[in-house]
Amino acid sequence: MSNSTKYIFVTGGVASSLGKGIISASLAKLLQARGFSTTIQKLDPYINVDPGTLNPYEHGECFVTDDGAETDLDLGHYERFLNVNTSQANNVTTGRIYQSVIEKERRGEFLGKTVQVIPHITDEIKERIQILGKDGKYDIVITEIGGTVGDIESLPYVEAVRQMNWEFENDCIVIHLTLVPYLAAAGELKTKPTQHSVKQLLELGLQPDILCCRTEHDLDLTLRRKIAKFCNVSPNAVIESKDAESIYDVPLLMQEEELDMVVLEKLQLPRKNTPELTQWKQFLTTLKNPETEINIGLVGKYVELKDSYKSISEAFIHGGVANKCKVNVKWIHSEKLTSANVEEQLGGLDGILVAPGFGSRGISGKITAVKFARENKVPFFGICLGMQCAVIEYARNVIGWDDAHTVEISDDCSYPVINLMEEQKNISDMGGTMRLGSYACKLKSKTNIYEAYNTEIVNERHRHRYEFNNEYLEEFEKHGMIATGRNPETGLVEVVEIPDHPWFVGAQFHPEYKSTVQNPHPLFTAFIGAAIKNKK
Repeated sequence: MSNSTKYIFVTGGVASSLGKGIISASLAKLLQARGFSTTIQKLDPYINVDPGTLNPYEHGECFVTDDGAETDLDLGHYERFLNVNTSQANNVTTGRIYQSVIEKERRGEFLGKTVQVIPHITDEIKERIQILGKDGKYDIVITEIGGTVGDIESLPYVEAVRQMNWEFENDCIVIHLTLVPYLAAAGELKTKPTQHSVKQLLELGLQPDILCCRTEHDLDLTLRRKIAKFCNVSPNAVIESKDAESIYDVPLLMQEEELDMVVLEKLQLPRKNTPELTQWKQFLTTLKNPETEINIGLVGKYVELKDSYKSISEAFIHGGVANKCKVNVKWIHSEKLTSANVEEQLGGLDGILVAPGFGSRGISGKITAVKFARENKVPFFGICLGMQCAVIEYARNVIGWDDAHTVEISDDCSYPVINLMEEQKNISDMGGTMRLGSYACKLKSKTNIYEAYNTEIVNERHRHRYEFNNEYLEEFEKHGMIATGRNPETGLVEVVEIPDHPWFVGAQFHPEYKSTVQNPHPLFTAFIGAAIKNKK
């Protein structure tokens, strides 16, 4: 069967966290730079319908798309590398697959047949893989299979890939990412784990076309030939994926290894154009040769797992490059931050960002951080709950409402300055029910936020249930905290600022989700610019 769209499947073996997402994004970048329209999707084997209800400690950050999908953090990498928006169709979970099949069964769509993993679950998976390939929008769809080969959860996905490989013949290839560990005692790299991993794939009926080998040391020709021989691949299809200084180096390393050339050859596609990566290389040059350096404190309650704030830390890199500046992030645990140690923890920082989050744990530390930034005139940026903490702190310490709080934590406080959104009041389900996705925001001129964007209407992504309580807006503005961004339809306060502070911005939305290598987010660029000015 011939197909206009080509499919590349990326599987992983030996160990998790080898970087399938980065390899997928890097390959997509190279193919895109050659003129092929490319997208990436992630198939996650867990039974949650989406990662929206998962604790960040479990799975890292939950990334939100324009159309309101709560997705895996790898979709953030895809967008940052490709500068192309992803959607609901780019992230599929086992929970979503089974939910869909069961709903069809309840509607009687299977005509009384016994519903089974094969063909019903695998057909549903294949359908989800091919959604992005329909209408000829993309020349190439890269599908990353989460987990590691051999996991019970991923078996239906591997089977679906096997079927597609058979059905589409030359329109599908499989890239298998494995580990080639270095044994210090023996002083050599070991290929046996890779051989076993490929053997496991073969047992499931799938022969990889290309092997990407994660390694700390160079793979010499002898080792490559050995891997090729024992794993049934051509020697030029054994690709070295060495540890890189930064994830943004990986596309260039993969280009050196000619991964894109091998892929095009296997898919029988023309090698049109050499990859156009001038801007990417400029970005890397600036990243590695900054003219200045600043220290920013990131105050959050999940700081032990840096992936919980992945988009924020990457947005710091993009905004830093835009300012020719290296941003050193000091990770500060909000639960351990108190008025007794705040000077020691935050003193000397050039800027403070209070991160998003949910629940009561660590909130007093976040409020303490806001107070320190406001009183000491340190550039401040609050995102989502960080913005709400700024509102609570201002109400308590400037307006004088000691009992001001958010109803998320104290539903009987005297001054509920952060309230549950009206449309959220009758919702009982947790998953996928927040205010999610892209909404418009109208900015007030002659403000920090307007200067950052330099336009009146912006669209930003949201993920929240609680909002600024407009009943108190007049009182806030009288005391010097101004609403500088509002939703044009609902009047929801999106941005607050303190005009007599050098740079104090709280945003209800999540600007970090839209920052990419090609387009660093204007708010992060402006915040870093303010921090550089503060340092001087």
